[in-house]
Amino acid sequence: MYSKLKPDKIEEYVRLHREPWKEILELISECNITNYSISIRNDELYTYYEYVGTDYEADMEKMNSSSIMQKWWTHTKPCFLYHNEGKYYEDLEEIFYLK
Repeated sequence: MYSKLKPDKIEEYVRLHREPWKEILELISECNITNYSISIRNDELYTYYEYVGTDYEADMEKMNSSSIMQKWWTHTKPCFLYHNEGKYYEDLEEIFYLK
């Protein structure tokens, strides 16, 4: 997935993710997300994760409705360039994969 940050919020977003809350990390794991990474280049974010559960929609609903995730997002979502439009990530089109 891909996204862009507001230039004046890059440092804040990086700081938040270098010091994530323990409860957020636990929730992500409970929702069957593994090998989760966020990379940054200038104001661009690239996100990768693997889902190892059996009901992706239910796990994403659990994560999205969690009060700790809602609190986390009050800090992270305003960092996104298109926050006012409610746009955070776009899926990338995979053009090559070798297993």
